[in-house]
Amino acid sequence: MVKILIAEDDPNIQRLLKIYLEPEGFEIIQAYDGTEALDQLYQCQPELLVLDIMLPKMDGMAVCKEVRLFSQLPILMVTAKGERIDKLNGFQNGADDYIVKPFDPVELVMRVKALLRRYRISWSHHLQIGDVLLDKLALTLSMNEQSIVLPQKEFELLFRLASYPGKIFTRAQLIEQIWGMDYEGDERTVDVHIKRIRERTRQMEDYFKIMTVRGLGYRLEVMS
Repeated sequence: MVKILIAEDDPNIQRLLKIYLEPEGFEIIQAYDGTEALDQLYQCQPELLVLDIMLPKMDGMAVCKEVRLFSQLPILMVTAKGERIDKLNGFQNGADDYIVKPFDPVELVMRVKALLRRYRISWSHHLQIGDVLLDKLALTLSMNEQSIVLPQKEFELLFRLASYPGKIFTRAQLIEQIWGMDYEGDERTVDVHIKRIRERTRQMEDYFKIMTVRGLGYRLEVMS
């Protein structure tokens, strides 16, 4: 059974989420402050974290940042704050998705399932987008019996974006995840690689496009 940790200090919201998530086959672990959330993460090793920003003892942003030092588990932030700067801060600190109170619990369940699917895809060696197959081991994109080989960093960057379609990645996140925390170059390196990927995959635009999100970063959109 998939374990989900809910870090939320409001017992009514805790109860509501449990009512909606348990029938979907999830095991719910509860934490009512930030330090308890970290303790539960170490002890129970959940597969997803639903995280409120306004937590006692240690706020959700600090928890999120701490979690990203040792884990890539998906994080869904739930908060009363809906301002753009709060969303940006959440993504910069490592959140994967964001939902604002008051929320529809059915939508939250759908977001949880989508995050888990994307997380599992990101750890596989192959990824299919329409007729395009990405092979992580060969660093190739194949379509209609033709394939192209991408330089390693370009492929890793594309695979990361494609593993989480619709998710916004900041340049700082992509630098850290693809080049590593010790990278000392300019974040504009990401822009150069994105430009090259777009040029190399122009014939695949019927299946996906890498979109620039002004003021935030990039996301990959799967074309219908």
